[in-house]
Amino acid sequence: MTEYRLEKDTLGEVKVPSEKYWGAQTQRSKENFKIGAEKMPLEVIYAFARIKRAAAEVNHRLGKLSSEKKTAIEKACEEIIAGKFDSHFPLVVWQTGSGTQSNMNVNEVVARRANEFLTNSNVHPNDDVNMSQSSNDTFPTAMHIAAAVQIQKKLLPALKSLRQTLLEKEQTFHDVIKIGRTHLQDATPLTLAQEISGWRSMLDKDESMIKEAAKYLNELAIGGTAVGTGINAGKDFGPLVAKVLSKDLKMEFCSSKNKFQALTSHDEVVHVHGALKALAADLMKIANDIRWLASGPRSGIGEITITANEPGSSIMPGKVNPTQSEALTMVCCQVFGNDTTIGFAASQGNFELNVFKPVIIHNLLQSINLLADSMDSFNKNCVTGIEADRETISRNLETSLMLVTALNSHIGYEKAAEIAKLAYKENLTLKDAAINTGYLTDEEYEQWVKPEKMI
Repeated sequence: MTEYRLEKDTLGEVKVPSEKYWGAQTQRSKENFKIGAEKMPLEVIYAFARIKRAAAEVNHRLGKLSSEKKTAIEKACEEIIAGKFDSHFPLVVWQTGSGTQSNMNVNEVVARRANEFLTNSNVHPNDDVNMSQSSNDTFPTAMHIAAAVQIQKKLLPALKSLRQTLLEKEQTFHDVIKIGRTHLQDATPLTLAQEISGWRSMLDKDESMIKEAAKYLNELAIGGTAVGTGINAGKDFGPLVAKVLSKDLKMEFCSSKNKFQALTSHDEVVHVHGALKALAADLMKIANDIRWLASGPRSGIGEITITANEPGSSIMPGKVNPTQSEALTMVCCQVFGNDTTIGFAASQGNFELNVFKPVIIHNLLQSINLLADSMDSFNKNCVTGIEADRETISRNLETSLMLVTALNSHIGYEKAAEIAKLAYKENLTLKDAAINTGYLTDEEYEQWVKPEKMI
């Protein structure tokens, strides 16, 4: 049977489970917003703990917080960052649009744990842990920190690893000449390495765009407090906290020059997610190309083979499906949807505050984490196992009608088109059709139509 204790806030007393570190405001939110299963991401909670720790250090430096309270708050925050109190942050995404209840959830847990380190001092969640702050500036600050950290530590490494595998495949298949395809129709030849180089170059550009966009996350709203004026916070508070966070995370953060923008606008997140959407668009294309090229094995294109990771069908024995491509493309669809949600939510900054913050960061972090996880999975379980089916590639190349393009500069476009049409109509090889027209000799065909010179 659950035991309870009484906690008090400005609205009165609330029963809270005795073993939980949260307080009255967290409990009220837990009871009032029983909406969905999506919890506030732990990345946001950890970012909040870093902010509270940095704020305690700066408030102590500015003479506002005692040494005892500072040390106790720092210890509590460090335990939260280490994951010791994950189960004490139960609130859902679908709460107040400023994220106030999650800010207070952190304040309450930090205060209760900090007080366990003290004998004489009483750490208050609002007066001490939230000193010089507001939910309105700390939540967007936590948003930027959480996203910046996940991009740097999770997304970019996954992207680089996939890119490296593609580069290795590019080098492996440099001598494999295959038929190109445009409009889903045969086109002129290229090497398999050249085809893969296109995929690799997409990731190169995506990495550059994500890094460039992520720079805007370095500006933090901290110091703006309620509406951007910085009421109850000294003018040096925001810049000093940003410096402490920069040292803590080994990343460059600064206090936003205009806090009014920082509280009511999330254009930086829109910009960053736009770069993530570009990555998703490229991953969709890469995954689709791979599953098309691996289609078959006897009735498809079948120019490459992929690893058989699991049985592909519950009824068709021996079937192998491109499941990693399917998982990755589903992730891409989710990212496209997240981009729409973020864009719409970011447009709703009324007056001095945008109140769609939780759904914005929920979608941003979901996109970052899903893209990172799916790239890792796609890389390890699909791309590393790609092999070229040289026999199929050679057969498709030799029978392609588009090799006739090599004749354009010798006999002209119209005569070359006549040869291609004749070959298709009478099911002839391109060479036989060319000779039958009388436009060139056997020797001339062998001299002019060389796939290795068309790449």
